[in-house]
Amino acid sequence: MFERILYPTDFSDVSMKALKYVKQLKDAGAKEVTVLHVIDERTLVVPDVFSGIDFMAVENELSKVGEEKCKNIVAELQERGLNARYRIEKGIPFLEILKVSREEDVSLIVIGSHGVSNVEEMLLGSVSEKVIRKALRPVLVVKR
Repeated sequence: MFERILYPTDFSDVSMKALKYVKQLKDAGAKEVTVLHVIDERTLVVPDVFSGIDFMAVENELSKVGEEKCKNIVAELQERGLNARYRIEKGIPFLEILKVSREEDVSLIVIGSHGVSNVEEMLLGSVSEKVIRKALRPVLVVKR
């Protein structure tokens, strides 16, 4: 039923909890997992006040750290017997998640309810809420 899974992650505690569900979906027939990490381009905008900061170096470092963490997650999924790979994209997180879900023709998106910001007052994080509202595929949201 859910053979191809998209697992977007920001490496937060909640997204790592969602990884446990992805692994369990192997028993329900899951075969392929695409691990997706999105570098939020809005954090790389160069305001005049900070023009001395090398934002290209910041982006490269974020890519390097993201790639290392994604490789570890892929290795975990492969140990579980899943065909896994990762993608690192730059853009607005919910838009990139929706785009990749279409490109990869996934049958399920597994996402944590809150990301790194983990704002307590909100019922859902803004990224997960937008993915739920706009996704064309089923979305499994894992609570904290």
